Amino acid sequence: MNEKKTLSDDDKALFRDAVGDVKSVANDKAPDTTSKPAARVQSTQKDNRSVMESLLSELSESDLLETGEHLSYTAPGVQRAVLRKLKSGKYAIQAEIDLHGMTLAIAKAELGEFLAECQHRRLLCVRIIHGKGRKQADKAPRMKPAVNQWLQSNKKILAFCSAPSNDGGTGAVYALLKRLSD
Repeated sequence: MNEKKTLSDDDKALFRDAVGDVKSVANDKAPDTTSKPAARVQSTQKDNRSVMESLLSELSESDLLETGEHLSYTAPGVQRAVLRKLKSGKYAIQAEIDLHGMTLAIAKAELGEFLAECQHRRLLCVRIIHGKGRKQADKAPRMKPAVNQWLQSNKKILAFCSAPSNDGGTGAVYALLKRLSD
């Protein structure tokens, strides 16, 4: 069944006339002269779209912090889920302090004593009312940024965030305290 067809001398001559002179080539691959489009990584594009959508749909915590509205912090090693629970009000507020009308020096001392007492009483979640600082339009808020700084530098604090609008909004923070070791 596998019969090889042999070409006649006339067919061979006809082929040689059609092809012409042939030279042997060292490389049997034809050069690609078409320009290739730049490589695009689809997963990178998908990630970029996802980031842009999230940026446009909802401000991140750091964006809100930069605007001076919402405060948010977690100590190193604290899981982000803890902060999400705190923001959503999953922890019961066990005590609160209102710093309205105090000087910064008095407020710092009162807040320090309050946090120490709460930790001593083994309270874990507290509300700190600092106000928004908008009464004097010609002056920047002072108490709110001070509370932000004090809480971030306080070793008793695991996390804090601005309270929901029904509980003081950006004029108060929820704070989680570390458990006092036995």
